Amino acid sequence: MSESVVSLDKVTVTYGKQQALRNVSVAFPKGAVGLLGPNGAGKSTMLKSLLGFVVPDSGRLDVLGLNVADKPLEVRARLGYMPESDAIIPGMNAVSFVAYCGQLSGLPKADAMQRAHEVLYYVGLGEARYRNTETYSTGMKQRIKLAQALVHDPDLLFLDEPTNGMDPKGREEMLELIRDLAHNKGVNLILSSHLLPDVEYTCDYVVVMDKGAIATSGTVEALKGPSGRVFEVRVKGDVNVFVAALRAAGLDVADTDEDVMRVFVPASAKAPAGRPGGAGDDQRMICDVARGAGAQIRHLKPSLPTLEDVFARAIGEA
Repeated sequence: MSESVVSLDKVTVTYGKQQALRNVSVAFPKGAVGLLGPNGAGKSTMLKSLLGFVVPDSGRLDVLGLNVADKPLEVRARLGYMPESDAIIPGMNAVSFVAYCGQLSGLPKADAMQRAHEVLYYVGLGEARYRNTETYSTGMKQRIKLAQALVHDPDLLFLDEPTNGMDPKGREEMLELIRDLAHNKGVNLILSSHLLPDVEYTCDYVVVMDKGAIATSGTVEALKGPSGRVFEVRVKGDVNVFVAALRAAGLDVADTDEDVMRVFVPASAKAPAGRPGGAGDDQRMICDVARGAGAQIRHLKPSLPTLEDVFARAIGEA
C-alpha cells in the first residue's frame, strides 16, 4: 500500500468565491481506496481535477506517475471513469454505446465490440445488451456506466457514487462487483462515496474529506482501531444532558439508529484512582457520568469500532 497511484500536492480549486479544495495534499496507494465525505466535501471536484476536467488554481496532481497538467490525455487514456451523473447516449443500445466508449479510449473497432460484450456480461447486462440505453432502469444505468469505465481495461478506476439510486439488491450486487474488481481482479480503484458501508465493504484504505480539506487518511483497520474503546449506550432520562456530561468528561459520542448512541473512550481518559484502566473501568466511568446527569443506564456493552466512528471523529461530529 506504500506506492501511490495518485498524489496531490497543495492543490486548491476555487469556484467563484467558494474553495472546493483547500491546499490539499494526499497520496492514494495501490488497491481499493475509499474517498469518503459528506455531500459537498470536494470529492467530485478532486476526481475531475485528476481527470484534467478542472484546472486547479495552484498545486500539482500526479496520476500513475504522470503530471496531469502536462499530460492530461495520457492520464485519461489509462483511467476508467464512472461519473455520478448519467452519461448515456439515447438511441444507442448498450453494446453499441460501450463499444463506442471503447473506441474513444483508443481500442480498434472490432476489439472494442468484443470487449463491450464481455464487460456487459460481467456487470450483469448480458441479456439486455441490445436494448436501448434510455429504456434502462436507474440500476441498469449504473451498471452500464461501470461497463464503459472498464471496456478499455484501465490501470485505475474512478467510481463516483456508484450505488446512487439503486435498490438494496442492486446496491449489494454493485458492491460485490467493485469488491471483485479490487480483490480478485487486482484493479486499482478510487471509490468516492458519502455512504460509509459501501467504503467499509469494498476498500482497504480510506481518505476522509470535509469542507474541501483532508480530515484523515489511513488503512480502514488502522483507523478503526484507535487507542481507545467504543461502547453502545442507551439511557432513560434527558439524553442531551447526558451527552453534554459525557463530552465534558472527555468522551466522544455519535448517534446511531434508534435510541442507541456510541460512546468512544479515548486512551487518554483517566481510570478511577487505584485501578489499572480497562473496559470495566470505562463502563463504570460512563455509569458515573450518567448518575451525575440524572440518567439511568438501560443498555451498555462494548462494541467494535466502525468506519462510522472514524468518520464522525474526523469531521468533528463526535
